Amino acid sequence: MAWGFLTNHARALLCIAHDPGVRLREIATTLGITDRAAFGIVTDLVVAGYVVKGKNGRRNRYEVQVDKPLPEALLRQRTVGQLVDLLAHTELGTRDHA
Repeated sequence: MAWGFLTNHARALLCIAHDPGVRLREIATTLGITDRAAFGIVTDLVVAGYVVKGKNGRRNRYEVQVDKPLPEALLRQRTVGQLVDLLAHTELGTRDHA
């Protein structure tokens, strides 16, 4: 069985950071999970405050809360934005989230 260092929650967060207009189906395909599982993961991220969900017409649009600290005790001094920058090689502070 294959395994990885990143959970599906972290991988979904990276999908959203890369494309704030990403569809749940695209997240599911990227992660190799069902649409329903992708919905649950994104809902978890929204409820926990790591992602804000809004509407852009009929589509959802997401915004990663880059200043929110990571939940893991060993990483609390780091923010979501720092994790995304490290893993995705992006600079969310300079990106337009609209």
